[in-house]
Amino acid sequence: MSFAFGIGIGTQNNQGEWLEVYYQQPIMTPGKDLIDVVETALDYKGGNQAIDVKAEQLTRFANALRQLGQTDQAKLAEKAAESKRPVVVTVLATDDTASSTPEVYLKLHLISHRLAKPHSVKLDGIFGLLPNLAWTNEGAIDLNELPERQLQARIEGRTLEVKSVDKFPQMTDYVVPKGVRIADTARVRLGAYVGEGTTVMHEGFINFNAGTEGTSMIEGRISAGVMIGKGSDLGGGCSTMGTLSGGGNITISVGENCLLGANAGIGIPLGDRCTVEAGLYITSGTKVNLLDDNNEQVEVIKARDLAGKNDLLFRRNSLTGAVECKTNKSAIELNEELHANN
Repeated sequence: MSFAFGIGIGTQNNQGEWLEVYYQQPIMTPGKDLIDVVETALDYKGGNQAIDVKAEQLTRFANALRQLGQTDQAKLAEKAAESKRPVVVTVLATDDTASSTPEVYLKLHLISHRLAKPHSVKLDGIFGLLPNLAWTNEGAIDLNELPERQLQARIEGRTLEVKSVDKFPQMTDYVVPKGVRIADTARVRLGAYVGEGTTVMHEGFINFNAGTEGTSMIEGRISAGVMIGKGSDLGGGCSTMGTLSGGGNITISVGENCLLGANAGIGIPLGDRCTVEAGLYITSGTKVNLLDDNNEQVEVIKARDLAGKNDLLFRRNSLTGAVECKTNKSAIELNEELHANN
């Protein structure tokens, strides 16, 4: 069984190089019968391959898909046969490192379509395969070709709006997941996983290979590689440290029913039902005073020792400035647990 399949319609520059690809109905783990049809109709040779296809090939492919009972994919192939833009059929036999732009876009689509969770798809090396593009109201444009396109638009009485210059497009130009609200769509990149019930407010941001399980209010930043559990809220201006930040390799995550206050931040993973007070940024090396039920200090530890623990309240002492941690169970019990795992 193969890893993924998709019929894509994309954009190429004047040299015939792929800039981006749109996959309306990607498939995760396609069956062998579908791959057999790709081999027969499109001369697929196996492995991970992005196949440039023409209209007549797509028509034959659509007929074969219909005979197989793949009605939705057959309809998509028939529509793609009428495309004025180039069409690609991408087959990923395995989740190996991508070797082409269409392969990268298929993987990013899998995540944004909620077919794959962040960290479940191999995305190393993708930056070298994603060209830096002008994302405009007329689609993706090679930066070397942008001045000519801008001039031509002016001559024709139009204005070519450049919305961003980036390697990643906004997710909603490709995928709008069911049951979400996104106030500013430019702040959610393709490759984000936005769970059903999530609201992303104007200052909220979700990077690729990151996202929410659902029912979350996002008014802060979800950096690359970070996953937010159900029922957790990120307050305005707060931040999560991504796996790309500073070359770190610790996967940052937030458990269920947590709260990061406004302008707070974390550089450690949080367990369930944790709170970080507004304005407090916790890194792995932050010294934390562990308090008991009487607010008496039990021990001074590093924040990394509390990574993944449940029911924690992080706050800063307003008189001394010290970072403190209280728990919904006794700090003595937590302290014993920490030392037992040393």
